[in-house]
Amino acid sequence: MNTNVLRLACAMSLAASCSITLAQNYPVKPIRLIIAQAPGSATDVVSRTVGTKLSEALGQSIVVDVRPGAGGTLGTEIAAKAPPDGYNLFMANNSTHGANPALYAKLPYDAVKDFAPIIFVAATPYVLSVHPSLPVANLKQLIALAKSRPGQINYASAGNGSTHHLSGELLKTMAGIEIVHIPYKGTTPGIAALLSGEVSIMFNTVTGIQPHVKTGRVKTLAVTTAKRSEMMPGVPTMSEAALPGFEMLSWFGLLAPAATPRNVITRVNTETAKVLAMPEIRTALANQGLETRGGTPEQFGDYIKGEIAKITKIAKTAGVKAE
Repeated sequence: MNTNVLRLACAMSLAASCSITLAQNYPVKPIRLIIAQAPGSATDVVSRTVGTKLSEALGQSIVVDVRPGAGGTLGTEIAAKAPPDGYNLFMANNSTHGANPALYAKLPYDAVKDFAPIIFVAATPYVLSVHPSLPVANLKQLIALAKSRPGQINYASAGNGSTHHLSGELLKTMAGIEIVHIPYKGTTPGIAALLSGEVSIMFNTVTGIQPHVKTGRVKTLAVTTAKRSEMMPGVPTMSEAALPGFEMLSWFGLLAPAATPRNVITRVNTETAKVLAMPEIRTALANQGLETRGGTPEQFGDYIKGEIAKITKIAKTAGVKAE
């Protein structure tokens, strides 16, 4: 055998052996879990809730590395360029791997190619809510009213390009109605505007709107999940109510840098799935308005691709661009 060929074969064999050893012994040191949102954010809460039990399952500490900034692109770039050794994980969400790739013309990372999907962790629906003064009791009535008053009914969002905004644009497109977008600087002022009657409609998370539903200050018409929410089982889905196929979620899931060993991906997926099945974790996340998910890396990867494609289409149709 040619000497160079022999050396190459030995090198390849050694590399394969190292990869197998890494996977078998993994993990042998603390794991960094990068997030791209601020301390106390939903991403942070999910990461620490799941990370605590995952740490116990893997036998190594998991350190949450908070890297907010630039609408989530800063932390996401750090994660994309981290060593693919299994000791760098990333908690992605509907902004980093949904809205941002769809709305920004140029990002310092590729949301699909630069990451290896691990598992879909949790999600929460948005709730279509209206001010009590609006004379509607269900989604069909809202659509009919909007068609009779084109451009006269407005809806709030947490800002241009937010999921609240995109949900409103999807409603406009699927229902064939014209309602006016009023962006606010965050969820809190948007909800305040809905409660005061300054705006008539808003999509918001279960935890954000539920306290006001209980006091009767808003009416809920539908949730944006494919199936009814465990938190609001009496509220129909958008699909049930009038618009089949309407789905928009606030979601979270684990990724790793591309080229992370497959056996490591499988191990983290398996252990995380066990964590998500724990009653105490399901309860802890439910208290935050979240429902646990799960599934294979491939299923999560397909979901991300579908989210990016869906939001890209919504943004193109509505002319929405990141600010």
